Amino acid sequence: MPQVRIIKKYPNRRLYDTEISSYITLEDVRQLIVDREEFIVRDAKSGNDLTRSVLMQIIAEHEEHGQPIFSAEMLTQVIRFRGDSLQGVMGSFLERSLQFFLDQQQQFRGQIGSLVGQAPWTLLNSVAERNMELWRSFQQGLGGGAPPAAKARAVKARGTKAGSKAGSKAKSQ
Repeated sequence: MPQVRIIKKYPNRRLYDTEISSYITLEDVRQLIVDREEFIVRDAKSGNDLTRSVLMQIIAEHEEHGQPIFSAEMLTQVIRFRGDSLQGVMGSFLERSLQFFLDQQQQFRGQIGSLVGQAPWTLLNSVAERNMELWRSFQQGLGGGAPPAAKARAVKARGTKAGSKAGSKAKSQ
């Protein structure tokens, strides 16, 4: 089992990564999260766990730039739930909802990946072939059956059978 990375937070608000023996930024911590590195942030003096507050700080900084994830209304509702008897239920509900969303996203990416994983021309050719088959089926439905080549073979076969029947009648007479 991999060892959990320890990051110390000093009173001057600097973060120190004990694994690489270097000071890091909040953006470096965000990258650890993206890279799925396990870590814990500890107060350098007391040893208290500060992980959640650092994560909240990263979220707050990123919400200020670009398209925010959390609307003001959603944040207001979360604040209202703080201290409510349903606070614990709200947290587990949000966790399960997010996990469900991530599972659906992964499934969707897998489906798209199976389509896009093909070379572009292969994908276009397979779509074109499928469209041609659908068009042929449509034409067969309008024409009352087999495509022209199949109809020609059927007429030729009927002619051969008719000729052999006529030949067998002449022989019997």
